[in-house]
Amino acid sequence: QLQLVESGGGLVQPGGSLTLSCAASEVLWDYYDIVWFRQAPGKEREGVSCLGRRADYESYPESVNGRFIVSRGNTKNTVTLQMNKLKSEDTAVYYCAATSKRMSLLKCRVNPTDLDYWGAGTLVTVFS
Repeated sequence: QLQLVESGGGLVQPGGSLTLSCAASEVLWDYYDIVWFRQAPGKEREGVSCLGRRADYESYPESVNGRFIVSRGNTKNTVTLQMNKLKSEDTAVYYCAATSKRMSLLKCRVNPTDLDYWGAGTLVTVFS
């Protein structure tokens, strides 16, 4: 079973940048669509970045479009999320999730229940 581990979370000031990594127990590229979710206290989990399995498609909701960039990592079992111009409202636990099923990634409006594999999450805190 695919296992995912996120890393790179931490404290950052507004306007700063942070890069998260998702490392898998097997090859991700070409086999799994990857979605980065986040969940802030008292809020629903939301998709913030989607990457198609062949890296030929990526999508973002309006809340992060132009600030977040999802991409393949340096090895075939990693994916990264570069977060720029961070705001206090970006504070959340960030999760990496994957599925081998075909699904729509349009505007990264994905239902968390459609993802089969999840990491434990990494906390990002944006504070001034």
